[in-house]
Amino acid sequence: MSKQQGYVMAHFRKVIITARILALVALPVATPAAAATFDGTWNVQIASSNSACNAGASVSIGISNGQVASNSSMVAASGRVADAGNISVTLTSGIKRATGFGHLSGTSGSGTWRGALCSGTWVAQRI
Repeated sequence: MSKQQGYVMAHFRKVIITARILALVALPVATPAAAATFDGTWNVQIASSNSACNAGASVSIGISNGQVASNSSMVAASGRVADAGNISVTLTSGIKRATGFGHLSGTSGSGTWRGALCSGTWVAQRI
């Protein structure tokens, strides 16, 4: 590599690092006050897109200050809601585990989920 190519590569790396830092700074940070707008109990209807998997289920979750928790002894829920309503959730029941992503808005929400062998969609309503 020539000296000039070395300078170009070093400059390119600096630009990439600076762009990444700016992107991280620009990301919205969930504040407890904003995330609290989603506080409450939510009924989540889960549907599978694979006929070999369970047809569907209903799960009750709670949200408090942006933190997701289970309202059922059968299913453990954990996750987070950002102030803009983006949500990520992990549900576990025994050895089964599924991860879901989506968006909450006001009193409803929807998204997708994926487990080891199955995947599908979900819709939620605040109770």
